[in-house]
Amino acid sequence: MRKSSSIVAALLWACTVLTGSSSGAQETAPEALSAFPQSLLAIRTTAGKVVNFKIWTADNPRREEQGLMFVRDMDEHAGMLFLFPGNPQPVMWMKNTYLSLDLLFISAQGRIEYIAAQATPLSLSMIHSPKPSLAVLELKGGASERLGLKVGDSVVHVSFHNVH
Repeated sequence: MRKSSSIVAALLWACTVLTGSSSGAQETAPEALSAFPQSLLAIRTTAGKVVNFKIWTADNPRREEQGLMFVRDMDEHAGMLFLFPGNPQPVMWMKNTYLSLDLLFISAQGRIEYIAAQATPLSLSMIHSPKPSLAVLELKGGASERLGLKVGDSVVHVSFHNVH
């Protein structure tokens, strides 16, 4: 999945795709997920349960654009983290993303502010949170419900202001 630094940029991109306009840039092969930075992340539910994940981080514009595109299957305890320190209203979409994803929008303090559950594969529909977010964590579609993750739960990771 890809992110856009603003709704305007996302809409311009969507218009370009839909009209077939192109800058002439060559498409490059997707980077292997094994090349993305990897780390551990935990979600502490309000009920006290801790769920651990092995995540990849989209740490540069090319990786942000690629995200989980072309991935056909993923472990329920795996995910992709996108960080948006300069953009409190990130916009996501599912172009070339073959599996359904849950998108967890997370505040700078590591609180889950919004969950877009089971996003439609291959969709160009814009997905965003009604609240400001520092990050988006993508999980396998339906994982939030199956694992009991909810708005208000805490995400513990070095990217948030809740790790000591």
